[in-house]
Amino acid sequence: MRVAILGASGFLGSRLAAALRARGDSVEALSLRDPEAAADAAADCDAVVNVAGESIAQRWSSTVKHRLQYSRTELPRRFLERIGRRDRRPRTYVSASAVGYYGTSETATFDESSPPGDDFLAHVCAQWEAQALQARDLGMRVAIVRGGVVLDPGGGALAKMLPPFRAGLGGVVGSGRQWISWIHIEDAVRAYELAIDRIEGAVDATAPNPVTNAALTHALGAAIGRPTLAPVPKIALRVMLGEGAVVLLEGQRVLPTRLIKEYGFEFRFPEIDGALRNLFHSNAKL
Repeated sequence: MRVAILGASGFLGSRLAAALRARGDSVEALSLRDPEAAADAAADCDAVVNVAGESIAQRWSSTVKHRLQYSRTELPRRFLERIGRRDRRPRTYVSASAVGYYGTSETATFDESSPPGDDFLAHVCAQWEAQALQARDLGMRVAIVRGGVVLDPGGGALAKMLPPFRAGLGGVVGSGRQWISWIHIEDAVRAYELAIDRIEGAVDATAPNPVTNAALTHALGAAIGRPTLAPVPKIALRVMLGEGAVVLLEGQRVLPTRLIKEYGFEFRFPEIDGALRNLFHSNAKL
């Protein structure tokens, strides 16, 4: 199978590309910065995976919020519009999304049957998904992967957490009660492979056992053998990240109902302690 990956140079895209090549697929590594050129290059592929997008992990100014939205809506729109003009086009379109789709809550539990939330990230995710679904009008099967916090020491949120934790400065963020819907990088990549092969519609790519920030903090400290006694106050995060602090201070408890019940997905790392032990004490590779 020939698979085009938009955002192939990024943290998740590069791991997915390696896994697809390992299973025998041909990968076209593309950027969405020029969506028309990317569409021309992807037109002869069997599937397209879009994991491109402006990084959430930064201070949200009005300019940054515009880039967050633009990269997830306007650039994919232009890509699909160009693909629609081609005589030949991929059979499958897989789009990333995020559990931010559901909004935030300390008490609710969400899955694919839950409605979207009403904050900035929820609106961006809903628009992101709506744009992806336009590929159905082009005769493509569409899969949407609502990702949680992907755990891998080599990138993403965990890579940013490690320096202070290894220095003994890691600690609970805010109240520590906010939910973290996480997933091991290996399971995240496997979920995308399944999406390429046969998923239709939206699925939650999160481990079946979400944890609170406090639980994740203590599990990470134990995994790397460091204390976790330095709490991170809300005000410090708001100073550093502005409105973007919501990503760390609030969360959502999300379950992968469709992945398990409809597609029979078996998580290799369903529990946080086992996932972190594997990431820090195993030489296993994707």
